[in-house]
Amino acid sequence: MHGSLSDSQSGMQAGAAPRTSRYRVSGMDCGSCAAKIETALRRVPGIHEVRVSVPAGTVAVSHEEALGADAVVRPLAALGYGAVPADPIAEGPDAACGGCCCGSETHSHFHSHSHGDADEAPWWRGPKARLTMAAGAALAAATVLGLLVPAAEPWAFPLALLVGLVPVARRALAAARAGTPFSIEMLMTVAAIGALLIGAVEEAATVLVLFLIGELLEGVAAGRARAGIRGLTALVPDTALLERDGGAPQAVPATGLAVGSVILVRPGDRVAADGIVLSGRSAVDESPVTGESVPKPKGEGDAVFAGTINADGALRVRVTAAARDNTIARIVRLVEEAQAGKAPTERLIDRFARFYTPGIVAVAALVALVPPLAFGGVWTEWIYRALAVLLIGCPCALVISTPAAIAAGLSNGARRGLLLKGGAVLEALGRITTVAFDKTGTLTEGRPRVTDLVPLRGSEAELLADAAALEAGASHPLARAILAAAADRGIAPPAADGVTALPGAGLTGRVDGRTVALLSPQAAASASALRPAQAEQAAAFAEAGKTVSVLLVDGIAAGLIAMRDEPRPDARSGIAALDRAGIRSLMVTGDNARTAGAVAGALGMTAHAELLPDDKLRIVRGLQAGGQRVAKVGDGINDAPALAAADVGIAMGGGTDVALETADAAILHGRVGDVAAMVALSRRTMANIRQNIALALGLKAVFLLTTVLGVTGLWPAILADTGATVLVTANALRLLSVRA
Repeated sequence: MHGSLSDSQSGMQAGAAPRTSRYRVSGMDCGSCAAKIETALRRVPGIHEVRVSVPAGTVAVSHEEALGADAVVRPLAALGYGAVPADPIAEGPDAACGGCCCGSETHSHFHSHSHGDADEAPWWRGPKARLTMAAGAALAAATVLGLLVPAAEPWAFPLALLVGLVPVARRALAAARAGTPFSIEMLMTVAAIGALLIGAVEEAATVLVLFLIGELLEGVAAGRARAGIRGLTALVPDTALLERDGGAPQAVPATGLAVGSVILVRPGDRVAADGIVLSGRSAVDESPVTGESVPKPKGEGDAVFAGTINADGALRVRVTAAARDNTIARIVRLVEEAQAGKAPTERLIDRFARFYTPGIVAVAALVALVPPLAFGGVWTEWIYRALAVLLIGCPCALVISTPAAIAAGLSNGARRGLLLKGGAVLEALGRITTVAFDKTGTLTEGRPRVTDLVPLRGSEAELLADAAALEAGASHPLARAILAAAADRGIAPPAADGVTALPGAGLTGRVDGRTVALLSPQAAASASALRPAQAEQAAAFAEAGKTVSVLLVDGIAAGLIAMRDEPRPDARSGIAALDRAGIRSLMVTGDNARTAGAVAGALGMTAHAELLPDDKLRIVRGLQAGGQRVAKVGDGINDAPALAAADVGIAMGGGTDVALETADAAILHGRVGDVAAMVALSRRTMANIRQNIALALGLKAVFLLTTVLGVTGLWPAILADTGATVLVTANALRLLSVRA
């Protein structure tokens, strides 16, 4: 993960190490925008590194301590962009950053060449829309005036052209001074002036209006994609009901809740902060955060997430995370950090694009000069064709083909609880051939539960009641399993007296005047309390990977209780989904071989058991040495080395901070089937990228050929540029609504 970003205020403290500041940039929607901003800011003295995130609408600069905010704002203003310091997500959706500016520095691309509108304003009220409407109105007025007063036509259309051309030319010159001479604004300016000089002024004015309309549409499409993640921050309510000094709850801003505060969540309210339920029972709809469609029952001790919806009962919740650290903030932060890293395909496209536009300019020069000089062609005809070739020279559709799809794929995954730390991870997942799963807490629920009750005297309820009576004061996992089983059956355990632990054997005490003991099978056998048939049944449970406790009442076996950490409900179907995708699954666990084999056998996979962290690492590297591309899925500290070494490390939801930090991806909801969903999302995204590249290059190639041959002119050329970008963006946006 990328290092966290500092506050973006201009008042820097002297003497500190170089720091990174973030700014929110309005009107930045494309790869061309990102390149111009990066080039301009790299020229500013004192700035060491620049990272641009178009999906987040932010730029992060690593700079010397003495650098003020104006050093960033001024160059961007000259290029036509607005910039303000970006605050962390703590302020929520109403903050200055619009809720989309949290996380680390990022770099990625969307598309629109015109700049300056505030992202919060409706698209039709921004400077981009105003310029488009002004240029369109001027063209319409010139057309009408030319029809009514033919003598006015020679000056009406040039004036109409200038309405749109002057702002575009100003930005072109600013970009050239900042180190980007081959911007789309420069190509458009040269084409318009050239058309004016050869007498094609009406067509030049019309093409400029089409150019501005195309940009406006591209900006709208980019804004829709950007809103996908920003919309998550709107899930958190503005206010919370805070309990103070035993008085009535008071409404306070949710962003100001401190860790340890106690809030009341009424039925129908959204939960205002991550926390632990102190009292109350209800069902909570977690679908906005985890994608889980079925509301989850919540009671004392259960965790709840900010932005989820309380259904039918009041809950008192103790806040466990400040606004900037809650689940939604972490999701947004992870996604924006993910957009910082370029996928291999994106890096390849960027390298190609650096040569594409200069190459097109060279082709345009040859088209303008060679036919007239070498073959006696008509100058105006070939200059016109060269100008049309220039308009095909913008690589934006190609540049955006990869990052637009990756940004949409990352946003889609985040909304379903599939968090991926970058385009490189998203790309790598589709090539995985083997998945190595941890067992406890990954394939299984991470806690034992009662699987079998075998009463030897009396009923199951009596067996469970006596066992729960002895375990009532205990907190170890097996005790919790017995107490949970009793609670699920509505059994209230009787009081037990004189409960004593028997080291290595179990518990004993008095229940309703009887001597009751809960022992291991070995301890019960040593006391000669088990008959051969009963001992065989206990051994069969143990062979199946279950832990067995024997209940004795007055020295006589009264029943067997078998417990096991059971596979997650979707574990078998999740492994089957990977198998259908051609991916092999195996288990790597530190648990004993018998338990691991039983669980793995039930799931149809191979088990490697009794492993230390170094052993898991060795297995992963061995698979990689054999040509396998390995994903490691785990949730604990002992998984961290293997997670880091795997081609893709995936942390299971609810895992330790170490696992989440080390992994490349995280499954928020903890479903085994989400591993296959991640792979499917990756493969679908890569297919979308291939479609986009073919669309971008195909349209450019077709119109380049037809323009040189004289079949198409300026209008189709500009439509080929803006049309290709709109089509590529729209195709990428399909990923936002795809469900695996």
